[in-house]
Amino acid sequence: MDLQAEADAAAVLGADPAGLTALLGDLTSPANEARSRAEGMFHALRASHPDALALRLAHLLLSPAHPSAPMAAVLLRRLISPGSQAFVYPALSPATQSSLRALLLSAASVPGLSKSISKKLSDAVAELASFLLPSNAWPDLLTFLYKSIASPSSPPALQESALNILARLASHLAASFPNLHALLLSALSHPSYADVRVAGLNAAISLIQSLPSAADRDQFQDLLPAMMRALAESLNCGNEGSAQEALEMMIELAGAEPQFLRRQLPDVVGSMLQIAEAPGLEDGTRHLAVEFVVTLAEVRERAPGMMRRLPRYVGRLFAVLMTMLLDVQDEPAWHAAVSEEEDAGETGSYVFAMECLDRLAIAVGGNTILPVAAELLPSFFAAEEWKRRHAALVTIAQIAEGCARVMIKNLEQAHAASAILNFSENCRPDILTPYLDGIVGKLLLLLQTGNQMVQEGALTALASAADSSQEHFQKYYDAVMPYLKSILMNATDKSNRMLRAKSMECISLVGMAVGKQKFKDDAKQVMEVLMTLQGSQMEADDPITSYMLQAWARLCKCLGQDFLPYMSVVMPPLLQSAQLKPDVSVTSAGPEDENGESDDEGVETITLGDKRIGIRTSLLEEKATACNMLCCYADELKEGFFPWIDQVATTLVPLLKFYFHEEVRKAAVSAMPELLRSAKLAIERSQSQGRDESYLKQLSDYIVPALVEAIHKEPDTQICASMLESLNESIQLSGTLLEESQVRSVVDGIKEVITASALRRRERTERAKAEDFDSEEEDLLREENEQEDEIFDQIGDCLGTLVKTFKTYFLPFFDELSIYLTPMLAKNKTAEERRIAICIFDDVAEHCREAAVRYYDAYLPSLLEACTSENPDIRQAAVYGIGICAEFGGSAFRPHTGEALSRLYNVIKHPNALDLDNAMAYDNAVSALGKICQFHRDGIDASQVIPAWLSCLPIKNDLIEAKIVHEQLCMMLEKSDRDLLGHNNQYLPKIVSIFAEHTDALSFCMKGMNDHLGDLSLLYRLLRRFQDEHISEFHG
Repeated sequence: MDLQAEADAAAVLGADPAGLTALLGDLTSPANEARSRAEGMFHALRASHPDALALRLAHLLLSPAHPSAPMAAVLLRRLISPGSQAFVYPALSPATQSSLRALLLSAASVPGLSKSISKKLSDAVAELASFLLPSNAWPDLLTFLYKSIASPSSPPALQESALNILARLASHLAASFPNLHALLLSALSHPSYADVRVAGLNAAISLIQSLPSAADRDQFQDLLPAMMRALAESLNCGNEGSAQEALEMMIELAGAEPQFLRRQLPDVVGSMLQIAEAPGLEDGTRHLAVEFVVTLAEVRERAPGMMRRLPRYVGRLFAVLMTMLLDVQDEPAWHAAVSEEEDAGETGSYVFAMECLDRLAIAVGGNTILPVAAELLPSFFAAEEWKRRHAALVTIAQIAEGCARVMIKNLEQAHAASAILNFSENCRPDILTPYLDGIVGKLLLLLQTGNQMVQEGALTALASAADSSQEHFQKYYDAVMPYLKSILMNATDKSNRMLRAKSMECISLVGMAVGKQKFKDDAKQVMEVLMTLQGSQMEADDPITSYMLQAWARLCKCLGQDFLPYMSVVMPPLLQSAQLKPDVSVTSAGPEDENGESDDEGVETITLGDKRIGIRTSLLEEKATACNMLCCYADELKEGFFPWIDQVATTLVPLLKFYFHEEVRKAAVSAMPELLRSAKLAIERSQSQGRDESYLKQLSDYIVPALVEAIHKEPDTQICASMLESLNESIQLSGTLLEESQVRSVVDGIKEVITASALRRRERTERAKAEDFDSEEEDLLREENEQEDEIFDQIGDCLGTLVKTFKTYFLPFFDELSIYLTPMLAKNKTAEERRIAICIFDDVAEHCREAAVRYYDAYLPSLLEACTSENPDIRQAAVYGIGICAEFGGSAFRPHTGEALSRLYNVIKHPNALDLDNAMAYDNAVSALGKICQFHRDGIDASQVIPAWLSCLPIKNDLIEAKIVHEQLCMMLEKSDRDLLGHNNQYLPKIVSIFAEHTDALSFCMKGMNDHLGDLSLLYRLLRRFQDEHISEFHG
C-alpha cells in the first residue's frame, strides 16, 4: 500500500471519527462520483485494514444517535455475514474477533436504540452467530440472550431484540436454551408492549419449525392460544403494523407445520376469518388473514384434507372472497373505449380475491367448493346491483379449474349443459354446426358495425368457431374471408395494432379449418402482407409480433411443403425470438428490505435466500411461442426443414434446461426427435445438401446426451415423461449410431429416474396415512400416480428400443437394470410397474433369443404368476412372454411347460375371456399355446392340446398374433398334421370354418389378396386330397 493510501486509511480509521463519518456519508451520496470514490475506499480498507474497520464500525454503534450509525450497522453486517461477498470475520485476529463479539452485545444493550438500528444489529448478531455456534465459538451469546429475555429489569426493546435473535438461531439454540417454554409464554403475554409479544410469536414459530419431530413440537402446543392472543391484542390496540408482522409469521407456520395447528384448528381458523370479515381493518391485514387460511388449505402434502373437514369455515372464507370481488369500479370511460384495458376498474382486493378463489378451489376440490358455491351464487345472480352479478360470473370462472372434474361428472344432458358444450372452445363440429349460420351471421354484422373493441371480440369468436367446426366452415369461407383480408390490409394505424393482429389469427385458423384447396388462392395474398410486415420495423410492445409467429406456423400446417418458399422470411425473426435472453434482475432481499413485490405488472419476483430475482414474463411468452413454432415447422416440413437444423438445434438444445418457463422446455423437448427425423429423411431422400450419415451421428451426439442430462435434473414429472418419450424416439432414429458410452449414460439416467419415482411413491404412501386423508385427496394422489405410471411407460419404451436396437450387446446393461426391474414384479407394485417390467423382459427374450435363457429362472415364475392378474394388460404381457420363451427357450423352457399350459388354459377358458377388455390377452394366450404345440410337442399330450388350441381359432383382435397363428395353422396343414386333423379328419370342418372366417374384411386388413388366394389354394388342395383318399378307400 502506498503512502497516500496509508494516509487516507489513517484519516478514516483514526481516533477522530470525522473521517469515518464522512466516508459513511459519501456512501449514500446521490452524487455518483463521490459515491464511487467512497465505495472504492471502503473496499480498499476492507482488504488492507479489516480489523480496524470492523472495530471502528462497531464502536460507532455504541452511539446510536450518531447520524452514521444506521449505515455503520449495514456495513458491519456485511463484514460479519457468512453469505456476504464482503465477509472478513475469519481473517480478523483473535483479539479483534473477541472485541467485536463483545461490542456487538454491548451495542445491542444500549438504551434508546431506534427500531431500525436495533433490527440491523439483531440481524448482524444472528448472522455472525450462525457461523460461530456450530463450533460453540460464542458461549457468551446464550447467556446474553437468556438474561435479556428472562430478566424482569430488561427494557422491552432489549427483550424484543433478543427474541428476534433467538428466532433467527432457533435451530442452533433450541436444544440448549434453558426454560424456553416459560420464557416464550411470558413474552407472548407481555402486559404492555405489543412488539415484545410479536417478537415472542416470531421466536415461538421459528422454534416450532426447527424441532425435528412431531412429539417435540407437541410440547409447545399450549403456546398456541397465547400466540393467537398476541395477534388479537395487537389488533385491539390499533397496532396493525405489528399484527401484520404476526400474521406473516402465522402464514409461515401454516405452510411449514400445519399439523401443529390441528388440535386447535377450528379456533385458529375461526379467529383468522373474524379478521378477514372485519370491515374496519386495513385491506392488507384482511388479506393476510385470508392468505393464512388459503395456505392451510394448500398444504396437501403435509396435511391432506385437513381444511375439508371444516366446510363451514370454507363457506365463510368463500363468502369473504366473493365480497372482496365487489371492490371493483365502473369507470365511465370504459363504455366509450375503442380498445380493451384488461384490468380496468380492478382494485387490489378484487385481484387478490380472484387469485384466492382459484387457489382455494384447486386446494380443496370440487366436492367441497361446489356445495358452498351453490349456496351463495343464486343470491348474487338475482341481485339488482351489477357488481354482485359480475362477482358471481367471475367466481364461476375462477373456481372452474379446481372444480372441473366434479362439474363434468355432474353435468346432465339438459339445455344448460348443452349450452356450455355448444359454445366452449373445444366443442365437437357436429354439436356446433347447427348453430353456425346464426353465429357467423351475427359476427359478420359486428365486424362491419361495431367499434374496435367489439370487432376484436368478433374476430376472436369467429376464429374459435372456425377452429371448432373445421371443414364445416367451408360453407362460410367466401363470405368471411374478404372481411378478414380487408382488416389485415387496411388496419395499419398504431391504434389498430391489436385488431390487425386478431385478423391474422382469424385468417390462419380459418385457413387451417377449410384446408389447403379452399384457402390456397387467398393464402398467397395473405402471406405477401405478412412478409411485408415481417420486414418492417415494429415496436417492442407491438402485439403483431407474437400473433404473426403463430399465424405463420398455422399457414405452414395448412400448406405443407408449399410453404417452403416462405421459410427464408419466417425463420430469422423466429430464431431471434427463440434466442431471447430472459430479462432477469437480481437484487438484495435482506431482512431490512420490504417484501419487494415489483411495481411492474410484467415482472414476476421470487426470493431465494438473500436475493430477489425478477423475471419479465412477456419476453418469456414470446420465447415460448417461438420455440413451439420451430417445433411445428420441423414436424410439418420433415426433410424440407433440413437447411435450418443446425441453427435450431443450437438454439433449442440448451433450452432443455430452461427452468424459467415450462412451455419453453416442453417445446425444446418435443423438437429433439423432429430435428433428427428431418435430418434422417433428408439424407435418405438425397435432400441433405451433400451431407451423409455422419451428419446424423453428429446431430445425435449433440441431442441424446443433452436429453439424458436434462432428464436427470427435470423437476416436473409430466415434462420428465415427455423427455423420456423424446429420448425413445431419438434412440429409434439414431439406432446403432449411438456409442456404448451414450447407451451407458441413458441406462444410468433411467436408473436415477426409477429411484426418484420410487421415492415419490413412498412419500405419497405416507400422505395416504395422514389423519385427514379423504376421497378428494385420494383422487389427487391417483392422478399423481398416473403421471408416475406414464414415466414408467416411457422407461419401458426406451429400454425396449435399446434391446431391439442392440440385441445381445445390450445384455450387460440389462444385468445392471435387473436389480431395479425384478422388484417391480412384486404384487405390491402398481399394475403399470409390473406390466413394464414384464414387457422389458419380453423384449429381451424376443430379441436376444438363446442368449436370454439365463434370465428365465429370475423372470419366468413371475410371468406365470402374472397370468392370473386381474389386470388384462399384465395378463397380455405375461402370456406374450410365455409364448416368446416357448419359441426361443428350448430345453430351458421345458420344465415350465406343464405350468405354462395350465396358466394359459385359465386365461383362455375364463368366462369373460372374450370381453373387449380381455380380448388381447386371450389372443396372446392362444398364440402362446400354439407356440408350445409347435416347439415343445414332445413334452405335451399333442392329441389333447392341439385340438384345444384349434378350438380357439380364429383370433381377431391382435392382428400381429393372428397372422402368426394363421401361418402356423397353414404350415401344419401343409404337413397334414395328424393331431391337427384328428382321427378320421374329425377336425376338418372346424379348419374349413376357420378359413372361411378369414375371408372377411378383418382378414383382408391383416393379410392381402395374394395371401388369401394362397390360403384358398391350400384349402382346395387339402380337400381334393381328402376327397381322393376317401374315393380310394371306397373303391378299395
